[in-house]
Amino acid sequence: MSPQPDLDHLEQIAFDVAAEWGLELGPPFALSRYSYVAPAGDDAVLKVTPTDDDESDEEADALALCDGDGAVCLLRHDRERRALLLERARPGKDISALPDDEATAIAVEIGLRLWRPAGEPFRWIGDHVPRWLDVAERSRQPGRELIPLARELYASLDVGRPTLVHGDFHHHNILDAGRQYLAIDPKPMLGEPEFDVPSFLWNPLPYRMRLDVTERRIAAFAAAGLDEHRIRAWTVIRGAYLGVDPHAVRVLRALL
Repeated sequence: MSPQPDLDHLEQIAFDVAAEWGLELGPPFALSRYSYVAPAGDDAVLKVTPTDDDESDEEADALALCDGDGAVCLLRHDRERRALLLERARPGKDISALPDDEATAIAVEIGLRLWRPAGEPFRWIGDHVPRWLDVAERSRQPGRELIPLARELYASLDVGRPTLVHGDFHHHNILDAGRQYLAIDPKPMLGEPEFDVPSFLWNPLPYRMRLDVTERRIAAFAAAGLDEHRIRAWTVIRGAYLGVDPHAVRVLRALL
């Protein structure tokens, strides 16, 4: 688990950058508890990520590659200070309150727009998943009992590397932008689309996983062309290293 960031330090960086770029910042968003994220006028958002959040190192590169297709636009970037000026999705409400079938259909459509061929500078998930499993095994987080099974499943996969994945793909990171929905907050890497589905399956907060709902969601992604077996395998693998409660462990085991 990453340490809590120094939000005061990130706020100072944000105000320094805003002054240089001629921006007027509003109060930070309530859910910006890790990065510092605040409105910059009516149509933009300024985000500053902490240095230890290495999964966000290529966020700007991913948004630039997408160029507004499925994700918010990158307007300006200071790589050294980890500051990003982003398009603001308005009205900006996420899909968590929508009926489940509607939210799932939107997520499938957004995913199909985001998952695209990519290469450097993005890192491959295959260079990181084994380490994440090792770290989880040494921790005391819930869901560790899945790790032996997760290792078996991972060893059975010839893990893909040609596709840009979002990395944190769920209801709260898909926003209403008026005429379309757009993704925010990617933690981009190279992999395969099925890697992205698990985080959608155990959201939104405070949803508690249900097998019937999970099966319907998996079926929707599979109908769009994703590999159902790989979705199920990645759900167990990612649940093992990210940590899931005992109830979710039972649901995940039932997927196989």
